Amino acid sequence: MRVLVIENDSEQSEALTKLLEENGYQCDKAESLQDGRYFLDIRNYDLVILSWPEKSAQSHLSIIGDIKKNSHKTSVIVLSERRDKESEIEALKSGADDFIRKPLDEEILLVRMEAKLRFGASNIIEIEDLVINPEEEKIIYQGKEIELKGKPFEVLTHLAIHKDQIVSKEQLLDAIWEEPELVTPNVIEVAINQIRQKMDKPLGITTIETVRRRGYRFCFPKGAE
Repeated sequence: MRVLVIENDSEQSEALTKLLEENGYQCDKAESLQDGRYFLDIRNYDLVILSWPEKSAQSHLSIIGDIKKNSHKTSVIVLSERRDKESEIEALKSGADDFIRKPLDEEILLVRMEAKLRFGASNIIEIEDLVINPEEEKIIYQGKEIELKGKPFEVLTHLAIHKDQIVSKEQLLDAIWEEPELVTPNVIEVAINQIRQKMDKPLGITTIETVRRRGYRFCFPKGAE
């Protein structure tokens, strides 16, 4: 499970990230809303932990709205030092899934995270006869399971989530590889080729098209060329 922590207090951000990683979560941290938006653009998250400001929260309301609009399967938990009821109502009305006041009880936070991830919306992608199940690493087309695992499966899933958007090699590397700086962009070409050889050609379909000099786009349903 991948979590994004948006917390402008570097000490709290570090402590929270350490807690989550110790409990088995993959974690990215952003110390500003701008950095948070950058991560949200390049990666898929199961959950976002968002620190609530003491004063105006308009920008925070906006980012919650954008998350729910563009990644509606991503849960959002707000952490706040504010004690007033109005801020909690405001956050929840904007689309936040939970509101937890600071100072944090770590055990409570972890339990609430587990609840949101356990009962959250399904991550299954269904497009006509094609079903992609990221949790079970399974692809089914017209009732038949397709053998595609590992990085090719993750590449296909990421592109399917961002259907009709052009995704660059660099964005795919950042989203899927834990240490993208240690691999070359050629690994993306290898993964795309495996998708086409193991899935597209045998099934007579086209799932991914190359957009010259820009990247790749998930284009199913589309007849084979």
